Amino acid sequence: MTLLAIGRRKVGKEERREALTFYFCVAPWIVGFILFTLAPMVASAWYSFNKWNFISPPHFNGLANYLYAFKDPLFLKSLVNTAYFSVGSVPVELVFGLLVALLMNNNLKGISLFRSIYYLPAVMSGVAVILLWRWVFDPKFGMLNQMLRLFGIRGPTWIYSPQWVIPAFIVMTLWGVGGYMILYLAGLQGVPTELYEAANIDGAGRIRRLFNITIPMISPVIFFNLVIGVIGSFQVFTSSFIMTNGGPNNASLFYVLYLYRQAFQYFNAGYGSALAWILFLIIILLTAFVFRGSALWVYYEGSARG
Repeated sequence: MTLLAIGRRKVGKEERREALTFYFCVAPWIVGFILFTLAPMVASAWYSFNKWNFISPPHFNGLANYLYAFKDPLFLKSLVNTAYFSVGSVPVELVFGLLVALLMNNNLKGISLFRSIYYLPAVMSGVAVILLWRWVFDPKFGMLNQMLRLFGIRGPTWIYSPQWVIPAFIVMTLWGVGGYMILYLAGLQGVPTELYEAANIDGAGRIRRLFNITIPMISPVIFFNLVIGVIGSFQVFTSSFIMTNGGPNNASLFYVLYLYRQAFQYFNAGYGSALAWILFLIIILLTAFVFRGSALWVYYEGSARG
């Protein structure tokens, strides 16, 4: 056996050992993905073509669940409510997150503490936070209307009004702009200082530097936040379930809450599965639309525009 053959044999053993180590490390994730993500998705796709109530055997009914959805007034109502919330909340989160990040990007004493304070609400989620906001929106004793009274303004009834309940949820999204702030802050700190120095020499002011340098340079971060924001806005559930349970008069009946009702309250598991796949297709189409339009405004350093 030649030295070359011995070397190849050693390399082959090392490659197999590395491959086995790799698969051993990723095996828990692969098993978890198959058992808890892929298998439920496949099952949900099958049940969406069946009439099933969790108890009796599934009965195949073809496209009946999907066709019924577009005749269901509550399906359309929940879709409109969710679109209204998405159109209102996503720009608010993007803009306010950027404004806070611009403030937190200054090198001031104690700025790290302020960054932590602004980011902390983003990781404090759940029922406790929702109950806190329920008190904030209380028309008589809530903090928001109490503040408005100081300026002589009579506040609305917020979550108890069909006209104001979704604007109230949009206001509540300001609580979580710290997550956007952190991403914006990372992008802002990656902007080359030479660009600002050159702009100063040319006499550009703050506003001009913001729109001609800062925003184009962090446009990939804005794009990422936009995609995540759109996806998250169509999956809102906990806040409406705890605060209003879809009321008043179904004014805050969001899509996922209606899906939950059909599947786990009314035991229409087949119809609930169909609603889940319709939502999946809606999110895919919206995401594809955002990606399609990103070529017009997202700038990647070092890439050429076609």
